[in-house]
Order: sequence, then structure tokens, then C-alpha cells
Amino acid sequence: MSEAAMEQQAREKGLAAATSVGAAIFLTTMKLVVGISTGSLGILAEAAHSALDLGAALITFFAVRVSDRPADQEHPYGHGKVENLSALAETILLFVTCGWIIYEAFNRLLSASVEVDPSIWAFVTMGISIVVDFSRSRVLARAAQKYHSQALEADALHFSTDIWSSSVVIIGLALVWFGDFIGMKSVFVRADAISALVVAFIVIYVSWRLGRRTVDALLDSAPTGMLDQITSAVENVEHVRSVQRARVRGSGNQVFVDLRIAVPRHLSFEESHAVTHQVQAAVRSIAPSADVVINTIPSSEDEGILEKIQVAAERGHFDVHNITTHLTKQGIWIDLDLEVPPDVSFEQAHAMATDLELQLRTEFVKAKSENSNATAPDVHQIADVNVHIEPRAQELVTGAELPTADRARFVERIDAIRAEIPHARACEDIDIQKLNGGIYLAFHLLIDSDLSIADVHSLAEEMENRLRREFSTLGRVVIHAEPFRKNKIGS
Repeated sequence: MSEAAMEQQAREKGLAAATSVGAAIFLTTMKLVVGISTGSLGILAEAAHSALDLGAALITFFAVRVSDRPADQEHPYGHGKVENLSALAETILLFVTCGWIIYEAFNRLLSASVEVDPSIWAFVTMGISIVVDFSRSRVLARAAQKYHSQALEADALHFSTDIWSSSVVIIGLALVWFGDFIGMKSVFVRADAISALVVAFIVIYVSWRLGRRTVDALLDSAPTGMLDQITSAVENVEHVRSVQRARVRGSGNQVFVDLRIAVPRHLSFEESHAVTHQVQAAVRSIAPSADVVINTIPSSEDEGILEKIQVAAERGHFDVHNITTHLTKQGIWIDLDLEVPPDVSFEQAHAMATDLELQLRTEFVKAKSENSNATAPDVHQIADVNVHIEPRAQELVTGAELPTADRARFVERIDAIRAEIPHARACEDIDIQKLNGGIYLAFHLLIDSDLSIADVHSLAEEMENRLRREFSTLGRVVIHAEPFRKNKIGS
């Protein structure tokens, strides 16, 4: 999050908390004055409730100011837990207040003389309270949802429950007034105490829910359902073999995610790093502001023969290409090209090839011992390894253009050979140069797109073999196969 965004967040959260303090002071004073003057326990219970809201609003005001401070040396995970602590303090205050309300309500229910004056001011007070509570709960709820603030959410919950409890008090006062109107005040006057009990039980229910969520946050419980969502999203990222460990915890409005994922062993450092970026994006699609830590573990799970060969070669820092394998009753036969520095002796190059063969055999023996399915092709023993040693090109070689007539003859024959091969539709971007005493040839070969990759490979090989039979001076030949599209060549 940018510094400007953090400042805006702190400003908006602080403003929402500060206005809540002002609203709570106004409501508490108004209810207390009217409750004492009318003798209504329901209104006095509401005054106590609003006084508690005032304490909670003050706690919230200071909590959001502290929680938005950046992480420091003593608090490397930030100060978000302050919001959880403030919510816990509010919950304890709620329970204490409810205990007093219940005690006083039962005293009034059992008392022979109870005086309640349901004046118009009592109804006006509770009506104003409902309007203010509705306004503040909406403002706080929006800020809490926008910034994932548990402290603001707890404050919003206080004001929203006040709406219902105030409504209950109005009903109780209305019943007292009705009893007075029909001459049965001694019967209906206890409706006020009953309404206070209803208020108390509403607050207890809300407090229990808030307290449970607060304790869960303080105990680093994962937000409900988030762990499964994150695990499912990460497992769908390409190259993620499995999620070996997933930890999620909240701290105020911040979510921390700790993942250990298995990735194929043959991935390079850059490729593995790219996977972690994709995993971070997947996590933040669920928790946008999450702080994500990812530990990648190389895995041989579901690894094929070619991947095992690549892993063994990379571990020994061998440059290999043109890898082919086939399986016989004796085991796997491996053929490959090994590039070595051009200035090494033949003996050194042969030692490198021997070392590579040893690395390959060790890799397959290890795979066979770890896999109980010994009949699988990728866990058979190696029958033989044939290594073709070739010098590595270390300098930039200068090429020379062919004379126009020679180039035209090459292009004509290339296209003629192509026309004799089924499914080969055209040759494009033909590049012909003199290089290292031979002819370098590269071109794009357009092939019918409905063929399998194996058929395309065979067709390109046939094209290269026919070219080499016709042109004995050919050196390196590069054929880039592309799917044939009619509109590409205008036919």
C-alpha cells in the first residue's frame, strides 16, 4: 500500500471513529436525563448501553490511530492486534453492563411499587436515538468494510443493535402509557422492565458473537473459509504441483498468508520466481491486502523421463540438448548432445560425459527406490547412455550473404521439395548465409494445423533430411513450424 493510501485510510478511519464519539456523548447525555426524569428502566438501560458505546467509541478512536502505525523493529507484523484488543475490551464492558441491567430489571419485576412516566420526551428521545444510531452504523459499517477494520466493525455493531434495543424500549413505554390510559398501569408498568431485559439479551447475543470473533483473531485463527479458498486458487496456478502447507491469520485489517508450495524440480530460478508471482496474484484475488510469504519446494511428483534427465543435467551444470529416449527389455536408452567448452581436451570432455552418465544413473536409481510402482517407464533402470560431445559456440560468428543467383537456386529448390511433402503449405522468411565454412539455413514452414505435434516433427525432419541430401554444404538448419492459415498467404 502506498504512503498516500495509508494516510487516506488513517484519516477516514479516524474521522469515522471521532464522529462516533460525538454521537455517543450526545445520546448518553440525552437518555440519562430523560431516563432519570421519567423513571424508565428501559431508557436508563439504553443510557447505560450508550455510555458503553461511548467507552467503546473512545477505545475504537485510539485503537484505529495506533493500529495504522507502520511496522517497526519491535512490531514487525504491525500494530493491527490493537484493534482486536479494543474489540475484546468493548465485549467485556458489554457483558458487565448487561449484568447490571438484568439485575435491576428483576428487582423491578419483583418490586411492588414501580413508577414510570411515559412522557412525550421519552418517545422523542428514543426516536432521535434511532435516527442517530442508523446514521452512525451506516458510516462505520462502510468504513469497516472498506478497510477491513474489526474495531470499526465492532463500533458499527454497537450502534446497529441500539436501533433494535431502542425500538424495544419504545414498545415498552407504549405499553406503560396504554396501561395508564385504560386504568391498568400497575399491570403494564412492568413492560418497561421486560423491555430492558429484552435489550440486555440482545446485547448479550451481539457481545457473544463479537467476543468469539475477537478471541479467534487474537489466537490467530484463520478467517472463516479463506484458507480453503486460497488453497484452491493456488493449486490452479500453472506449475504448482501441490500446496504442502497453508497458514492464514488476521491482525486488525491485515491478513498474513504463509504458503509452502511444491513446484517441478526442472524449473529454473527465474521460472520458479515467476510462479511465486502468479501465486501471490491468486492469493490477492481473494485477500487483496494480504501480506504473502511463499516458500517453494522442488518436487519430483508426476515427473516424466525427460524432466528427470533435465534435472540431473542442471544439477551437474551440464548443457545438453537433442535428448531422445526409448525403452527396451533391458531398460531405458538415453541419447543426447553435450556441449563442452571448445578449448578443453578430449580427455576432459570425455570425463565430463562420464560424469553426466553417472548423474543420470544415480537419478533413475533414486527414482526407482522411491517409487513403489517399479513397472512405470520413468522408474526403470538405465540400459545405456550415449553422449554426443560437441564444442560450445562461445563467440559471435559473422555470416556472409550468398550471391543472388545462388540464393535464388536455394529458394527454388526449397519450395520444390516442400511441394512434394504432404501437408506442407509454404515456406516463409527464408534466411540463407555462409557460416563457419558451411551454409546456414533457417525458414518458417507452414503446416496444416490439424496435425499432431508428433506428425509435425516428423514432417519437419523429412524436410531437413531431403534438403541435406540435395545440398551437401548445409551446416545448421533451423525449421520453425507454424500452423497454416489460408488468409496468412492470401490463398
